Amino acid sequence: MFRAMVVEKDEAGNTAASIQELSEDRLPDGDVTVAVEYSTVNYKDGLCLGNGGGLVKTWPHVPGVDFAGVVESSDDSRFAAGDRVVLNGWRVGEIRWGGYAEKARVKADWLVRLPDPISTRQAMAIGTAGYTAMLAVMALEDHGLTAESGPVLITGAAGGVGSVATAILGHLGYEVAAVTGRPETEPYLRDLGAARIVPREDLAETVKRPLESETWAGCIDAVGGAMLARVLGQMKYGASVAAVGLAGGAQLPTTVIPFIIRGVNLLGIDSVMRPHAQRVRAWDRLVTDLPMDKLDAMIEPATLSDLPQLGADILKGKVRGRVVVDVRA
Repeated sequence: MFRAMVVEKDEAGNTAASIQELSEDRLPDGDVTVAVEYSTVNYKDGLCLGNGGGLVKTWPHVPGVDFAGVVESSDDSRFAAGDRVVLNGWRVGEIRWGGYAEKARVKADWLVRLPDPISTRQAMAIGTAGYTAMLAVMALEDHGLTAESGPVLITGAAGGVGSVATAILGHLGYEVAAVTGRPETEPYLRDLGAARIVPREDLAETVKRPLESETWAGCIDAVGGAMLARVLGQMKYGASVAAVGLAGGAQLPTTVIPFIIRGVNLLGIDSVMRPHAQRVRAWDRLVTDLPMDKLDAMIEPATLSDLPQLGADILKGKVRGRVVVDVRA
């Protein structure tokens, strides 16, 4: 038997989440069974802890798009009992049972062996948010960004992706401009490595001119919508924006002018279906480029019983930094 956070839906469409004891025969099919130690909380988890947000297809459901733990048994030669592993994405926790449980069974193709310096707890402090931040940094660098290029803007900087991106870029010597609508987060962001704070309202206006002064050498954007449209017109010639989220909306009310006049690049960052080799590259970079003392400062500890409230909070933008859920506690 193992404990899990199970979300159920009744005939009227009402959902309820509760901790339940389940038998191992309830686990889905897969090559590898993992004794989960830690998970975390993402925006998708908030949806799946509630009504599913259209992501969940079958009920009852165990959310949790991330987990880290130790292999218990494996039918795949790439993994053996005792291996420390991490999983991000692959629609686990959405259409398939996820990491809010003491056990998980998944396909071996979805797992990455954790680099030795990173603990399972640190892996979930990083989570999909931090791994996505690393993918975004790598994409910007692959398109020519260096610390000498100029300031890098991070929108939604106090969130999960933004927090880790700020710490990574600050550690690498970049001048980080962190956008936040919560003034109380300024000390937190400066401690992570932000050189300056940009109030959200400075970028909240809709686009009035397709091009403004060339200001940013790069951007990691977790907001989308009108803010992303505004930022595109402020990018330096040939600069790139790595788009990772849509907290401000999925629409993009802009023109092609930043792209064809200034050669701006809009880079889409998907973490869910990312090929295995790129996942390994990102996790290896996190070992060297993410200062673990900064990571530890982001952590808000939690247990399975905290998840319903945390799910509601993250949908309202009330979660700062990285929540680490000890599923065994």
